[in-house]
This record gives sequence, C-alpha cells and structure tokens, in this order.
Amino acid sequence: MTKRENATEPDRRISVAPMMERTDRHDRVFLRLISGRALLYSEMISTGAIVHGGRTDLLAFDPTEHPVALQVGGADPAELAECAQIAAAFGYDEINLNVGCPSDRVQNARFGACLMAEPALVATGVRAMDAAAPIPVTVKCRIGIDERESFAELYDFANQVADAGCASLIVHARKAWLKGLSPRENREVPPLRYDVVYRLKDSMPDLEIVINGGVTDLDAVAGHLAHVDGVMIGRAAYENPYLLAEVDRRFFGGAHPVPSREAVVEALLPYIDRQCARGVPLSHITRHILGLFNGQPGARAWRRTLGETARLPNAGPEVVRQAIDQVCAARASLFIEGALRLEGMEDERERHIVGNIL
Repeated sequence: MTKRENATEPDRRISVAPMMERTDRHDRVFLRLISGRALLYSEMISTGAIVHGGRTDLLAFDPTEHPVALQVGGADPAELAECAQIAAAFGYDEINLNVGCPSDRVQNARFGACLMAEPALVATGVRAMDAAAPIPVTVKCRIGIDERESFAELYDFANQVADAGCASLIVHARKAWLKGLSPRENREVPPLRYDVVYRLKDSMPDLEIVINGGVTDLDAVAGHLAHVDGVMIGRAAYENPYLLAEVDRRFFGGAHPVPSREAVVEALLPYIDRQCARGVPLSHITRHILGLFNGQPGARAWRRTLGETARLPNAGPEVVRQAIDQVCAARASLFIEGALRLEGMEDERERHIVGNIL
C-alpha cells in the first residue's frame, strides 16, 4: 500500500487560498469560527526561512485551525524535503508548493510561477517532499506563464508532478506574466480561463484538480464543482469572510445552525483575550475581521471603531465589544426609523413590504 493510500487526505472541496499578509494564524482562527470544514492555507513561507529561521514563530498555529495546510516557496529538493518533515512535525495536514506567485522577489529566489518552465525540477522537489513526510504534498500553479501557455505544456507539467507524488493540483485559471505586470495585476489582468482547468480535469480524471481565481460567491463554487474536484476561494473570503458561513451546510452536509456574525465575534473574544495577554497587539487580529459586517447596518461603525481604536496602546477585547455595540446601535436606529415610517404609511401594500423587511 502506498503512502498516499495510507495518508489522511484533507477534504479539498472548499478551501481558502494562501494570501500574503492575510492568511496568518489569527485570520485562520477567525475563519474557522465561520466554517468548520473549509481547508485553510497559510501564507507562503520560503523554505529558507523555515529551515534557517525561527520555526515556532513562523509555523505555530492554534489546534482549532485544522484542517490547515502549510504553503512553502522554494526549489531546492533537500530544503523542500526538510520543510515537509518540519510541517508534519508541527501537525499540518498538508504541505503545498507554490508554483504560481509571479512577484520579482520570488522569481529572483527562483521559485513561484517561474518554476512552471522547469517541470522536471518541480517534480524532483515534489518527489523529495513526498518521500520525506507522511502528509500529502500538493502544488499550486497557473495555467501558464508568458508565452508558455499551450495546453500541452500545462498537461506535461501536471503529469510530471502527479507522477512524482502530487496528491492534488490547485490551478489558478489565469496565466502569469513574469515581466511587466505587478502581482496584483497578475491577479486581475490575464483573463480567467476556467475552460482550460476543466479540460485538464477531463484529461487527467485520476488527479484531484482544484480550481482557483475570481470566485466570489457560493453559486459560482457550485458551478465549478460540476467540473472539478474542489474550489479555492481567495480575496472574496478575506474581504467578505461571512461568505463562508453557508459552506458547511451547503457543501459538506453540516447540520449545525449557521453562526450569526455576532456569535462569531463572541466565539473569537476568548482567543483575543489570550493573545493580548501574550503581548500580541490587538490590531494584528482585528485587521482580519474588518469585513465581517460588510453590507450590514453598522458596518462602517464596526470598521471605524476597530480601525481607530485597536491600534491604541493596551487595547484589548473591550474594543471589539465596543464595536459590536456600535453595530447593535446602528441596527436599532434602523429598526426605529423603519417602524416610524411604517406607522405613517396609509398604503396597505407598502406597509406589508416594509413590515416584512423589519
């Protein structure tokens, strides 16, 4: 029996993408309170930082984050193998190799999207990781880079990494321009080609394929799942985290009630209290929760209170409670305004419509 057959594979139907300066341990604890099943990814961490840096500071995570994957950036097979061993020792459920980041800094270190031009090297790294640790090894890539954008080249890349032991290939459905576009522009300018990822899955039915790029709502997730094995949500899950609230019931058959936004905050407060007691600045946590009330009454007051007050010295959980009070006050004000409007209405149909809203 192979290692992959023995390994416990995370369920990758829904995952939250690795995002630099976003998906740190504080953000992942917060997101886990919204969805108990979505697979969460760390920020990309270079192999050099892991091998030679302070591992505990870089890699420690809260047990509530499971299932959680570590994403690494690197190209040296020996370092990748050591990182896989370290990830397993820390308890990560998966280690993922970044072959999709197009930034100049990453290219200069010879990893990220530029490695799509060297599939044999990526395969060597995957094979080394797979042999070194019992956790699944996965790869996140683009559909192509620069002028190397033929389906044959993408298929060859996927085939080589799959043969090397890649358990799942996560494909951002855009190619990357290594010169001339910033990382942000590379997330927006190259057109999305979902059809290419669907074709790759059709051509490689035995390889788990997860699609990424431009997914902003759960209806889109459901549409993609008709063609591929999983969907990775990126910026939308950070900017509007409550998007994940229906994930467990809709895609995993969860029977638990969907948590309210207020319940999520209440559940987060003990974690905030523990972290602040350890000296973690409150703003390091609250910056991740600014979008929780997006589109809701009081959202602006929520963001303003956290944005202005969480940075103050000795700020603690009371700031978050104050922000929640601001949200409740805004809702009460809206309700009173609506009730007064309803009282003054003479048209029965209009009264009925406004009454249903209230």
